[in-house]
Amino acid sequence: MRLLLLSDIHANYPALEAVLSDAQARKYSHVVHLGDALGYGPHPREVLASLRDLEAVCIMGNHDRMLLDRADGLNMRVSIVSQALAWQLERLSERDLDWIRTWRDGIDDPEVGARYRHGTPVSLDDYTDSVTAAREAFAGWHGRLGFVGHTHHPAVYATLNAPVGEWVKHQAFFDGGTYMVPPGARVILNPGSVGQPRDGNPKASYAVYDTARAQFQVFRVDYDIGRVQFDVQQAGLPEVLGARLLLGK
Repeated sequence: MRLLLLSDIHANYPALEAVLSDAQARKYSHVVHLGDALGYGPHPREVLASLRDLEAVCIMGNHDRMLLDRADGLNMRVSIVSQALAWQLERLSERDLDWIRTWRDGIDDPEVGARYRHGTPVSLDDYTDSVTAAREAFAGWHGRLGFVGHTHHPAVYATLNAPVGEWVKHQAFFDGGTYMVPPGARVILNPGSVGQPRDGNPKASYAVYDTARAQFQVFRVDYDIGRVQFDVQQAGLPEVLGARLLLGK
């Protein structure tokens, strides 16, 4: 099985288009989206339609959940996040909302032997963004293979299948790269963000995991950032949401 791993698209359809075009040559068999399809960007309907066409397994992200909270009448403090979600909510159909409500906060996949969750293997909201955070996640979760998003940084954290605390190693994938999961290791793998990378590289990020080879590959892809910036401006969304894309921040 070859998993196409997507995360944190954040309603950036040109980035998703570029990723899917690049991924065609990877011969993937299944698609998993690790949360935050929505929030920030100007293309919520297009992104949801694409994920639906892909028959992707979609995990609930914090922005997806906040949009549902807003749809249910819960108040949010005024911020860039809330402005974008309010604008997106006005453009989504009841069919869209009903589908988002089916997304689960984490899934254990027995066929792959993996857990899919947005933040860490044990949390939707927490970040797997440091060796300390990874060590805490490993302590609270005893699986071998975890796929997460949320940080917008493609990375792997690994520990031995031994008492946690001996060592946790970290590897980033600024320019993409390959990681072979060692026998006996426990790993948390993050494909990075399709629609809003924050590691200083503005290229869209995604990954493919080959279950037969235990191989995790991260790919970075150029896309038309100018088009997204124009659409942000036309939508009347805060301009910083477009400007940050060029910086990869």
